Amino acid sequence: MDNNKRPDSMERITTKELADAFIAEQIDLVKKQVGNKKVLLALSGGVDSSVVAALLIKAIGKQLVCVHVNHGLMRKGESEQVIEVFQNQLDANLIYIDATDRFLDLLAGVAEPEKKRKIIGGEFIKVFDEEAGKLEGISFLAQGTIYPDILESDGVKAHHNVGGLPEDMQFELVEPVKLLYKDEVRVVGKALGLPSSMVDRQPFPGPGLGVRCLGAITRDRLNALREADAILREEFDNAGLNKTVWQYFIAVPDMKSVGVKDSKRYEGWPAIIRAVNTTDAMSATIEEIPYSILNKITARITAEVEGINRVLYDLTPKPVGTIEWE
Repeated sequence: MDNNKRPDSMERITTKELADAFIAEQIDLVKKQVGNKKVLLALSGGVDSSVVAALLIKAIGKQLVCVHVNHGLMRKGESEQVIEVFQNQLDANLIYIDATDRFLDLLAGVAEPEKKRKIIGGEFIKVFDEEAGKLEGISFLAQGTIYPDILESDGVKAHHNVGGLPEDMQFELVEPVKLLYKDEVRVVGKALGLPSSMVDRQPFPGPGLGVRCLGAITRDRLNALREADAILREEFDNAGLNKTVWQYFIAVPDMKSVGVKDSKRYEGWPAIIRAVNTTDAMSATIEEIPYSILNKITARITAEVEGINRVLYDLTPKPVGTIEWE
């Protein structure tokens, strides 16, 4: 039987009961696979890696070593939430690395999107490798592979998607949610007791805010982007739009326009709101957001965020525009 093929008889996990049964079954399988050895996991704070972490903590406790690398391009409060949930609440064996300076120094002056992505991805692998190299006796590598990953790659997922671990480090993989669809992973996460802010979080690109701080990233503009994005998310949550809009975020381009503050003219960046709906990310439609909410978001961002003096709304569907700007 192909281990990467979802059995036709497998019921879609939609309830807590089904999720609990799945969790119990996976705990057994993981214990059998791992025995008393150690497992390494790159914990990004995304849905898939968080659910895998919570499940493995339940199965093998401190035998799981989680490494969370903060590349300085996370959304506001995300790394803090990883520490709060996993270290403080679940008592995980968590290694937290704040590599902000390392990443931002490498990205200084780099404007080309593809180059930025390569730098961020490559450095992430390096940081993770360095940490893995310091650890003794790791026999397994856990990954948050889910079923669409397997389908998209014809059953061959790049097994180093956490990074190009040195070839002499041959780990056996632990992939407890690899036969689940995204909605099922969320149900399992809730059954494991993870907060909905983590389980229901939006898709977030690997390079993080790096592809939304358009052009060459500067710390002040990145900070403005992070603060504006947090306001957008908070207001969408308050209005219940987080239930109806699939993905929404801010992009801040590397350009300034003139504005007025305290009756003085000053130059600031525009914050561009992107809010789209999609079923498969191949195409996307634009949501109608009530003007009253857009006005409130605009008032808050321009009043509260240093350096931003305009708020724009991106009306472009996909195709023509991609979901992300870069």
